[in-house]
Amino acid sequence: MIKQILGKLPRKQSKSGDSIGGASVLPSNSSANSRSGEWSLNRPSNLNGLAPGSNYVQHHGGKYSSVNPKANGSLVTPPYEALPAFRDAPSSEKQSLFIKKLNLCCVCFDFTDPTKNLKEKDIKRQTLLELVDYITSASGKFTEVVMQEITKMVSTNLFRTFTSPPRENKALEAFDLEDEEPSMDPAWSHLQVVYEFFLRFVTSPETDAKLAKRYVDHYFVLRLLDLFDSEDPREREYLKTILHRIYGKFMVHRPFVRKSINNIFYRFIFETEKHNGISELLEILGSIINGFALPLKEEHKLFLVRALIPLHKPKCISMYHQQLSYCITQFVEKDCKLADTVIRGLLKYWPITNSSKEVMFLGELEEVLEATQPAEFQRCMVPLFQQIARCMSSSHFQVAERALFLWNNDRIDSLVKQNRRVILPIIFPSLERNTRGHWNQAVQSLTLNVRKIFSDDDPELFEECLEKFQDDESKNKEFRSRREKIWKRLEEIAAIKAASNEAVLIANKKS
Repeated sequence: MIKQILGKLPRKQSKSGDSIGGASVLPSNSSANSRSGEWSLNRPSNLNGLAPGSNYVQHHGGKYSSVNPKANGSLVTPPYEALPAFRDAPSSEKQSLFIKKLNLCCVCFDFTDPTKNLKEKDIKRQTLLELVDYITSASGKFTEVVMQEITKMVSTNLFRTFTSPPRENKALEAFDLEDEEPSMDPAWSHLQVVYEFFLRFVTSPETDAKLAKRYVDHYFVLRLLDLFDSEDPREREYLKTILHRIYGKFMVHRPFVRKSINNIFYRFIFETEKHNGISELLEILGSIINGFALPLKEEHKLFLVRALIPLHKPKCISMYHQQLSYCITQFVEKDCKLADTVIRGLLKYWPITNSSKEVMFLGELEEVLEATQPAEFQRCMVPLFQQIARCMSSSHFQVAERALFLWNNDRIDSLVKQNRRVILPIIFPSLERNTRGHWNQAVQSLTLNVRKIFSDDDPELFEECLEKFQDDESKNKEFRSRREKIWKRLEEIAAIKAASNEAVLIANKKS
């Protein structure tokens, strides 16, 4: 009886907002949730409109339900209508109108159906363009309330989960992805204006970084970085510019931005090998590395060793190799002592069966060697030229050509000449084998040119290497002959014993 009576009593409303159909509705001044981007709520229905200034519920499908307090909490669908232009509003009401327009643009529409909500989409786009003009010509610092509403509108429109089908069957082979047409977001006509609006907000002199950092916070930056996985290259280009401006304006966020990019790289290298925005992130980092103060901090050196060098491992390196090579070279130019670390890192991840990747590695190696000092060169020249020698005698003519082209670089040629007594004996066998029997005529011609360089610079050393090569060839020929005789004897004994099914025992003799 008591339970029945209590059940008829009206329940107390939640402090965070009204509860309607199981979906809580936040008031528009809820700063904590709006700031963190967590104001998106559950979806009780499929309504399309949003009255300016009203409370609303965001649907995952991009639709909204508004709450009219005069309708006893029932859900209604107000018309989606354009607001007055800023030029028609008195100065005292422009900020209020600005906030109403921001709220109006918090409605997201379904762009997968081009025939749906045409009028509403046009109203929203025109409103977004008005907001861009307003924020560009703003005079006077933006208030905290305005910043809160700006970040809320930007978060609503931009932060989303990408649902494109996975491309696992292609295993992210570089040539597959380069030939594939990029995916263009059908909502780009609106997204582009939102990105332009936010870019102008970040770069505006009226944006106080100390105040704005409460809303463009770590959570916001993380969500922004998530968007770099977009398949639309136009979106990634805007993101690259915006993140670079955020890094420049919000100095307090710089360590967090670098750490977050590191984490994206770690996940890409060691887990997924799937990400669309690695080249854009590396392009941002190239500019950041260029601004590093000397001497380099230990944090930056660890980033080179743990993130940049391992980025040479994935198969799809061709999609971002140019930007990666620039970042690596920047480190060597900043601190020449890092050349040995970089070169040994390249050797660690040197491709074995991927010839196109080898050509890229040789090109990057040339750029690194140009910035390498003699002392650092001497520390790594033995393993380095052991690898170069293998490339010079590669059966793939492009790999062999690229390795031989290193001698066209005056800086590398000078380093080699200074250390020819160590280097020539390492590469001489490859030079001789190419001269005698490489199938490609261009490789043979380049080999003769390199061979002549050493012969002219130090004839005595060249003759010593030639004699040693001939002696080694003679010994190898004798060894092969003995081995063939042993195998022939084994075959004869096995043929004799085959009829009797007896095991054949061979004494272990050193040849």
